[in-house]
Order: sequence, then structure tokens, then C-alpha cells
Amino acid sequence: MKNIAFIFPGQGSQTTGMGLDLYNNFESAKKVYQTADNILNKSISKMCFEGPDELLKQTINAQSAIVATSIAALEALREASKGEITPKMTAGHSLGEYCAMYCAGVMDMETTFKAIQKRADLMDAATKVKTGAMSAVLGLDVEKIKECLKQVQTLGTAQIANYNDPTQTVITGESEAILKANELIKEAGARKVVPLAVSGGFHSALMQSATDGFCDFVKDLKLSNAKIPVVTNVDAQATVSAEDFRAKMPKQISSSVFWVQTIQHMLNEGIDTFIELGNGKVLAGLNRKICPAEVKTCNVYDAQSLNDTVNNILNLV
Repeated sequence: MKNIAFIFPGQGSQTTGMGLDLYNNFESAKKVYQTADNILNKSISKMCFEGPDELLKQTINAQSAIVATSIAALEALREASKGEITPKMTAGHSLGEYCAMYCAGVMDMETTFKAIQKRADLMDAATKVKTGAMSAVLGLDVEKIKECLKQVQTLGTAQIANYNDPTQTVITGESEAILKANELIKEAGARKVVPLAVSGGFHSALMQSATDGFCDFVKDLKLSNAKIPVVTNVDAQATVSAEDFRAKMPKQISSSVFWVQTIQHMLNEGIDTFIELGNGKVLAGLNRKICPAEVKTCNVYDAQSLNDTVNNILNLV
């Protein structure tokens, strides 16, 4: 029997047309989009299927659209496999953590959509207060990146947003500080520094107002203990307790995403097969850099990839 983990992508994975094939082929996926439209009182499904890109990539829309698509992929997999493919653990990259919590039974679907829309609204509001920037750093040791970030602290906040894979780290903070950090990091020997097209310095102290607002919001949120462990972004630790999630959810907005460490934790727990549920193959790409060659990552983003994954997994069992 394979030891399977379900993983869910985050913001930036969105593309116009995502989820449409699942919607057309699986009743369970269709219900997810209908639920999202009803709860959020806007046509998430139309934005996913028709765009336009400019509308879809806005934080206030992108987060709920990505979550809807990932949950639709999850429910379609459950439908197609008749519940035979189940994970031992789950995790999500930043925003994707909410899909992982839904998958583990921490929140029901309605609560998940309400929580993610509140998170998106607060993060969007925080970008209006203080503008920020983010850059992806390729091919430089994390310790050298941290040294460069220390040197620009006089210009403003600068910290690591995402530990994505051993060769890719994302930095975040105030625009002036990140601009200078980009220069220093190039001088330190980075293979590439790519400024990201984002509206703010996410996963940094610039998001503190969003963290504070979300702290108030989650006080009354209906949360349950997880049925399977969720490895959380803020500490790469397996989490089950509802109250632990309540404490970690606000922190996640302004703290680093320890993704490399999350995957390594799962590997240490014996996970040998990952299934990425949601648009694209971003996490599968990161896994190739993190995991040993024998560890497989399958994808579910349309009917074909879903059928391939089901056949692959069930034939291997």
C-alpha cells in the first residue's frame, strides 16, 4: 500500500480556464463551484473558466478561485476513486493550506470559502496601507540570502517569504529594501533574481494588519480537530488540534512558508507518493528538487490527469 499525501498549490497557480474540464465531467466538482458562487455571492466559476486574466489574478478573486479549483479536484478524485484513494497526511502551499484543512475535516466547505475570502480581503487591504515587493531567488544558498537581507534592514522590512525548493527562495518586504536586496543577492552569486508581479509584500511584517484582523475573525470560526495531520506552513509540523489551527492561521499570513521543510517532514514520516490537487503542476516541479527520484508526484487538474492518477495509484496498490 502506498503512503499518500495530498498537496495543494497557492496563489500564482491560477490560469483562465482552470477547473472547467472537471466542472463538465464530475458532478462533485460542479457542486463545489456552485457552492463557492452562492457563499461568496460572486461568480467564482465564471472567473475561473472565462477570466479575464486581470480579474482572476487580483488577490481578492485569485484566492477563492484557486481554493474552489483545488477543492473541486479533490472532490472529483474522491468521486472517481470511490473513496479508495486516501491520504495519510496533507499540506498546502500558503493559500493551499486552507484546502488541506478542508481535506482533513478541519473546516467544512462553507467555512473554508468564508475564511479564504476574509483572508484575501484583509491581505488586499494591507497592500493599500504599505506597498511591498517580492522576488524569486534562484541558485543561491539560503544563508547567503539571509546575509544580504540583513544588510538592507535600514531601508525597510526584508525577509524570506517562501522556502520553495533547495534552489529557489522567495524574498519579500518593502519595495526599496527588496530592490537593494536583489542587487546584493546577484552580486553574491545568485543564478537569477526574478521580481514577481504581485501587489504587495506577502508573508512579511507588512501583512501584520491582516494578521491582526484575521486573529479576530478566527476567534469564532467553527473548526474541528483534523482527521489526518496537516503539516502547517509556519513550522512544518504535523497539526491536528483545532485550537492549534486557530493560532497558526493568522500567523501564516505574515510568516515564512517552510515548504521544503514541510515536504521533508512528510518524507520522514514515510510518504512515498504525493498527489497535487489543483491547477497546474507547480508543486510537482518543486518536489522534483526536494524529493528522492523514487518518490512520485501525480497531478489532478482535469479529467485526463485525474483518470491517469487514479489508474496509476490503484494499479500500484
